[in-house]
Amino acid sequence: MNDENWKEQYKEWKTLKPFQIKLLDEGAVSLSQTWLVNSMWSEWQDIKRLKETDLPSIPSISDESSQDPWI
Repeated sequence: MNDENWKEQYKEWKTLKPFQIKLLDEGAVSLSQTWLVNSMWSEWQDIKRLKETDLPSIPSISDESSQDPWI
């Protein structure tokens, strides 16, 4: 999904209130609504960044214990 469809992706990832859904669907008509949309867009960017991050692999405890001479 590309950045142009961020509103649909955001709606899938978050539980939104009815006024937020309406705002995303119909668009902002005031400055304060624009701030709310910008806040949701910023949160979407943070969530997207987290979902796209490759986490390092961590060895399991059993792998480490077999190599530990003190156990």
